[in-house]
Amino acid sequence: MSPARGSAEEASGRPVSDGVGAKQRLNRRFHLNDSSVASLVLVRYGELALKSAPVRREFEHRLRQNILAQFVRAGTTCRLRADHGHVYVEADDAAMAVRLLRRTFGVTSVSRAVEVPTERLAILAALRPVAERRLQPNSSFALRARRTGTHPFTSQELARDVGGEIFEEYRSRGVRVDLDTPDVELFVEVRGPRTYVYDDRAAGPGGLPLGVAGRVVALVDGPRGALGAYLMMKRGCRCDWVATGEGVPLADSVLTAFDPHAPTASPPGPSDPNPALSERLAAVHADGVVLPLLVDEYPEARSRWGDVVVFSPTVGLTDQEVGERWRAVAELAG
Repeated sequence: MSPARGSAEEASGRPVSDGVGAKQRLNRRFHLNDSSVASLVLVRYGELALKSAPVRREFEHRLRQNILAQFVRAGTTCRLRADHGHVYVEADDAAMAVRLLRRTFGVTSVSRAVEVPTERLAILAALRPVAERRLQPNSSFALRARRTGTHPFTSQELARDVGGEIFEEYRSRGVRVDLDTPDVELFVEVRGPRTYVYDDRAAGPGGLPLGVAGRVVALVDGPRGALGAYLMMKRGCRCDWVATGEGVPLADSVLTAFDPHAPTASPPGPSDPNPALSERLAAVHADGVVLPLLVDEYPEARSRWGDVVVFSPTVGLTDQEVGERWRAVAELAG
């Protein structure tokens, strides 16, 4: 498997099928969209792009592996490829693919897209069914165009040309152009010889790919502990946890969604979590412990844990702020 291409079958160690015929193989190679080809999801990442070239390659590779692992755990398959700044995921169930990708750290946003050659007629043909579905009578729209590569047109010229065609075709509905606060946004993203058309963006968790920044053990005893574990995972840390009380369902129903290698059920929580945390720290050779501390609790915790690095990413948050952020995390987990 090349660094920029893989499949969930390969990640799971199962044999990879050659497909069901020459036409399907040809379509997959050239990524043509017809009834025999899986849906395409465009995956964006942000912070990874700021790293040096060697670090970026490592992080992008980890991101792709994590994406494949999410699909394997869900019992489904996908194919993926990548270029400079994007990952492209082909899956039979696009809705499920979007849910899994939104739970993958490092992903900033995803879009279900139609892929066509970078040709004016092909782009318009892909846009028309999207416009037909989204442009209601008397609604406003904007066409956003982006371009990477060398082409005989600018992004502004593409937006003006293609957007003008859509406007003329739907003028009879009372549709109008509004570049500032449109009811509907249509997107055309040109990347070399291929163009991607889509009409929405679903946010991902962002951050760094899970597994690029060491390992920690977290105490998850409620929303503050669960959010602390999540924030460490978002910075790339593998996170084991000791869940107690109110934290058990939060770990099992939310945190596990973001780590395809995490156990799906937490063991019964001990009445005193500290010995269990110490045991787990030693067992996995963790780099530190994550605790749900308030500001005035930090000195005592620092004294108790001695040379162990203590992380508490929620220490500056009020209970209300913790609750609001955790609800957003739980919504993202689906």
